[in-house]
Amino acid sequence: MHAPVTLSPYDPQWAALFEQERVSLEAALAQWLVGPVEHIGSTSVPGLAAKPIIDMMAPVRSLSEAAAAIEVVTALGYRNGVHRPEEAHYFFKPETDNWWERTHQLHLTEPASLLWRRRVVFRDALRCRADYRSRYEQLKRDLAHARGTDLMAYARDKDDFVNEVLGVRDRTQAPTVSYSRKP
Repeated sequence: MHAPVTLSPYDPQWAALFEQERVSLEAALAQWLVGPVEHIGSTSVPGLAAKPIIDMMAPVRSLSEAAAAIEVVTALGYRNGVHRPEEAHYFFKPETDNWWERTHQLHLTEPASLLWRRRVVFRDALRCRADYRSRYEQLKRDLAHARGTDLMAYARDKDDFVNEVLGVRDRTQAPTVSYSRKP
């Protein structure tokens, strides 16, 4: 059984949940980090409806060195999963096989990685531009309705919009634009 993709109205508590998690992650991962843990994804964009899962990225000096952090992160209640293993170590919690029961997701990745650059620039663009936020929210609502329980199709079908915002042709390219960062 799979649950349908469901969006929740923006909740200011998402920022507080991220901040609480950021503090514990930065303390536990200090020896591998080269910067602060970042809140990414739709829950990081004030005013934007989202699946209520706090997405985070932690910038590590080296992906190979950060393999030693897997044990540390799992001790914090995360399960190690697989998502873009060539670019990141991926985790989620709580430990569940159902994506819709997750509350947090974390990627450990190098800040020069394509994953890091695309996610941070896209988040910053949505924070800066109301037109992008409204278009993205409508797209997500349409896709949630059209794709039902198919999370992979829901995610994949957002690619054209993401690429437009980033000023690239496809998901293999780094952003050619930047936006002034807002919290």
